[in-house]
Amino acid sequence: MSYFKSVEDIEIWNLGINLCVDLYEEIEKSTPFKQDFALKDQVKRSSISIPSNVAEGFERYSNNEFIRFLYISKGSCGELRTQLLISKRLGYIDVKEYDEFNKRCVTISKKLSKLILFLKKKTF
Repeated sequence: MSYFKSVEDIEIWNLGINLCVDLYEEIEKSTPFKQDFALKDQVKRSSISIPSNVAEGFERYSNNEFIRFLYISKGSCGELRTQLLISKRLGYIDVKEYDEFNKRCVTISKKLSKLILFLKKKTF
């Protein structure tokens, strides 16, 4: 795959890393969130899955494999958006934080869709 030289060149991977780090920091600030071990763990797993699957797919050196892992990453975005909404409704994060994180998830998901379409066109 010659579209990217390294995973660090992939914008979506960088956006996912930043989202994950920011969410980890937010979770550690929120006392109620810290005490809900199940939801806290799920949010962390979903957020870390986004850039991790981009990286794993990239390292497979096959467009079809890369696409498969991008779909998994996209699914993790959907999971995370659901968990963020639950977190907001439980009062673990406020509306402003929810809106910011949700918007970032939507952006990543849209960019994943565009990259998937691009790679599908390049697959024979």
